[in-house]
Amino acid sequence: MHEITSLEALEALYQPQPAPASTVKVTDHITLHYAALIQASPFVALATVGPEGLDCSPRGDLPGFVRIADPRTLILPDRRGNNRIDSLRNVVRDPRVALLFLIPGSGTTFRVNGRAVLSADPDLLETFAVDGKAPRTAMIVTVEEAYFQCARAIVRSGLWKPENHIDPKSLPTPGAMLAAVTAGAVGGETYDREWPDRAAKTMW
Repeated sequence: MHEITSLEALEALYQPQPAPASTVKVTDHITLHYAALIQASPFVALATVGPEGLDCSPRGDLPGFVRIADPRTLILPDRRGNNRIDSLRNVVRDPRVALLFLIPGSGTTFRVNGRAVLSADPDLLETFAVDGKAPRTAMIVTVEEAYFQCARAIVRSGLWKPENHIDPKSLPTPGAMLAAVTAGAVGGETYDREWPDRAAKTMW
């Protein structure tokens, strides 16, 4: 195994040095153009870190659900989920976070690195209410780095091409996966049958 154990060895494999376009795009705030990417995005992957290790969690909502409070501050409502609160536990113990925004149909992705705190301010949470239901917390992110990512990964993956979409019926269902890891104690066909109605009632 040809293990790389030094930065010098790693950097020797990746020559030439990054072009200016790969480095000058990094800012410590949200520019007007960067704001347009955030406002168009209905999905962000949230990375956090805690004593147990790293975690990456999906966050999805209406486009622009991540609010730009000011050029250095983003706010994410925590919508209803499974109450594991892995990401939130991590933020309470270690504020470092990273965000990766996706925009359907666009090859450009957008990245933010920063530090976060959680807020349960009822006045703030009420501003995020949907159908009269406010989130229980909101994550306030102080931006330290912000930059867009080129489209190579999206182009290579063909992520947005309809002809590449997988038929969900070809994949194991949540109920089947739960039943497999619990010897049938949890999940199964009943879980799959009831999930759509249950999710519709607990979306917000």
